[in-house]
Amino acid sequence: MTAAGAGEAGDVRAALVRLRRTTGLPVAFGGLTDAQPHAAPQLRIAELSGTGTHVLRGLGIRLGNGLGGKALALARPCAVTDYSSSRHISHEYDAAVEAEGLRSVLAVPVVVRRRVRGLLYGALRTAQPLGDRTLAAALAAARDVEQALVVREEARALVAAARDTAPSGPGPGPAAWERVREAHGALRALAARTSDAGLRRELLAVCTTLTSPGDSPAVALTPRELDVLTCVALGTTNAAAGERLGLRPETVKAYLRSAMRKLGVHTRWEAVVAARRAGVLP
Repeated sequence: MTAAGAGEAGDVRAALVRLRRTTGLPVAFGGLTDAQPHAAPQLRIAELSGTGTHVLRGLGIRLGNGLGGKALALARPCAVTDYSSSRHISHEYDAAVEAEGLRSVLAVPVVVRRRVRGLLYGALRTAQPLGDRTLAAALAAARDVEQALVVREEARALVAAARDTAPSGPGPGPAAWERVREAHGALRALAARTSDAGLRRELLAVCTTLTSPGDSPAVALTPRELDVLTCVALGTTNAAAGERLGLRPETVKAYLRSAMRKLGVHTRWEAVVAARRAGVLP
């Protein structure tokens, strides 16, 4: 499994834990689709939480088949009170569902940019209606996965763009450096938003390749000080930098003042110039 695939699997696992915790449902499971854009989504259940067997692991869910296939086809949540006797779904997966002892089941699609990217299931071992509060909590867990996938997609696109614009050869022109600086700023902002430590390391490693080559930086800035200076270099206000980095404007000011002291300067622009000369900003 690739690092990206492992990270996405971790996103699903975390969402299943949240789904069980917030709904009280004893069983949750799910997975992501493997379909390419514009192709019919197909999904394999890869993550289990609270199950008593492994019978559901690896189960392939096809469009329109069973409860999950219905949710895939409709791109909206679906639920049944008694899976094996429901007349509203087809029954290709009854054997696996019965082997796990599941009765009431809901399936919530993970939708990114109007494309179904996965499913989260929650289930009871008794036949009883799953209310609106349970559905709302399951939807919130699916939104967590959606947001994480969006961040990963943005990261992959930015990393590819950044590597294409990385400085090379003798003296890239002003337009090339401007693209590098925009990519650097976007990558650092995205790294600040993600909770995936592996993805954050990858993003920051690419940022390092975009800074001026040379010896070790002459000044040691903290990651947050560098995040703030990166935003300042792009011309953002303290409020806009705070929104981008998930910080309060007062906190942004504090990091900026600290960076200015370390760089021995007195204005925002002097700080940016000094950081570039020190090789910590492109």
